Amino acid sequence: MSSSFDKIKSTLPYLGVGLGLRREVAAETFEAGHVIDFLEVIPEQYLCKGGDTRERLNKARASMPLVVHGLNLSLGGASPLDQEYIARLKTFVQFTNAPWFSDHVAFASLGDLYLHELLPVPFCKETIAHMSRRIKMVKEQIEKPFLIENTTYYMSMPGTDMTEPQFLTELLEEADCGLLLDVNNVYVNSVNHGFDPYLFLDQLPLERVVQIHMAGHLAKEDIVLDTHGAPIADPVFDLLRYVLSKTTVCGITLERDQNLPPFDEILAELSAIKTIAAKAKQAKTSLELEKQP
Repeated sequence: MSSSFDKIKSTLPYLGVGLGLRREVAAETFEAGHVIDFLEVIPEQYLCKGGDTRERLNKARASMPLVVHGLNLSLGGASPLDQEYIARLKTFVQFTNAPWFSDHVAFASLGDLYLHELLPVPFCKETIAHMSRRIKMVKEQIEKPFLIENTTYYMSMPGTDMTEPQFLTELLEEADCGLLLDVNNVYVNSVNHGFDPYLFLDQLPLERVVQIHMAGHLAKEDIVLDTHGAPIADPVFDLLRYVLSKTTVCGITLERDQNLPPFDEILAELSAIKTIAAKAKQAKTSLELEKQP
């Protein structure tokens, strides 16, 4: 379906394969700037902070392109949007010169209480109407392309009467924003809730995907947990290949938040992602050449 976001996406730069900037490996990250295409920064880690934290942000800004990935908008929450936070977020996005910014399909706060969790929302028409209004407000105030990310969830919320792909598709169209597709989250949910992840992807408007997240998870006997603390699993790499065969994206980010390995292992995962992306691009180029008369 054609939308105003189609034109917006066409103007966005291709950033390549990047890494989430984490304090514990910041020094190694900057040293490897020649093989890391861009960095993803979490604004909550930098807002209203100085000292070493501000110095790290300044160094990142001077080293390579940045994108901004937030946690605190609470787009699915019932409380009014935090206007003070949005004003600070706008300043931060402008300072980083990020081509786009993102947050989650979730609620994260109750009034002034921040829950430190990204909790699921009911997949229903009422939530679409509520969240699309809030997304439009955020877009208007920050004046940058905005992406929403699919999250993991371990139970269906009361009031759910739609599938997740139906919900995401209608929300993206109503809010006319982009999708940050977390491929690991699709896989984790597919195992925990018993659906086909490839059929899930086929039901999404993949043309709205601007950025992809890749991460690891922890598989237990009866559940899979989204931890960002393990190597990327082979089925998640397979899903990435599938998505890239269906659409073109502007950036792919590796997230590693805990249980950090030697940095060479992180670089090896980045290299694996780059190889997959390059092969997908080559396959599309070959297909286009074959179609030429």
